[in-house]
Amino acid sequence: MKKISVLFILLIVTQTASAQLFSKEKIKNQENFDKDFLTWGYFIGFNSYDFKFEYEQDLKDIEVQTNLGFGVGLIGDMRINDYFNLRFEPGLYITQRNLLYNQSSFDTIAFTEADLNREVKSTYIHLPLLLKVSTKRINNFKPFIVGGLSTAINLSSNEENPDDNSVGQFRTKRAMYFYELGFGVDFYLYWFKFTPTIRGVFALNDELVRDVDPNSPWTSNISTMKTRGVFLNFTFQ
Repeated sequence: MKKISVLFILLIVTQTASAQLFSKEKIKNQENFDKDFLTWGYFIGFNSYDFKFEYEQDLKDIEVQTNLGFGVGLIGDMRINDYFNLRFEPGLYITQRNLLYNQSSFDTIAFTEADLNREVKSTYIHLPLLLKVSTKRINNFKPFIVGGLSTAINLSSNEENPDDNSVGQFRTKRAMYFYELGFGVDFYLYWFKFTPTIRGVFALNDELVRDVDPNSPWTSNISTMKTRGVFLNFTFQ
């Protein structure tokens, strides 16, 4: 009799666990959230920006030291259907990159240790228009991929500064254009939707403002200098 009771209890526990783990009939949080035509939210996150260089001659590469940056912004989401959404995510991104030059770039001129290091501080107003492609919602989460185009205004740009690297000013352009690709997961919590995303950004245009001297050791060997970066954002809607 005891064995029958134990087996009966185990059967009930197994069925209950199975229903909780595998049943499609779980209680859904924010069940009607994705049915709204327009939704809003905000994000905070981190970024790591880099530079991709192409060179005129095969000399020593410029080393880029990256730093962890910070980002914050707003989200506007327009529902197209159950699987496609159009998103606008204006944000403020702050970052810094350090460029380390090799001494071989200065073979023909005198230099100091300070000449081998250039700080590039950037504060971007980032304006992306993205297409979000989602899977079917699975209980309280929904994976997706996202991609699109964006532009950015660098508030730290010194493009119009007449001084250049000869007096320690490394100049970058004010307007930038990117394409973006990423992925994430929507988690439907009791009070709101939480979404972590990872997104790569890749510049389409050259960001470098060249020095007046065509033989400048800082800019003469650079064919293009394009920004690229990774965003880790946490969205609340």
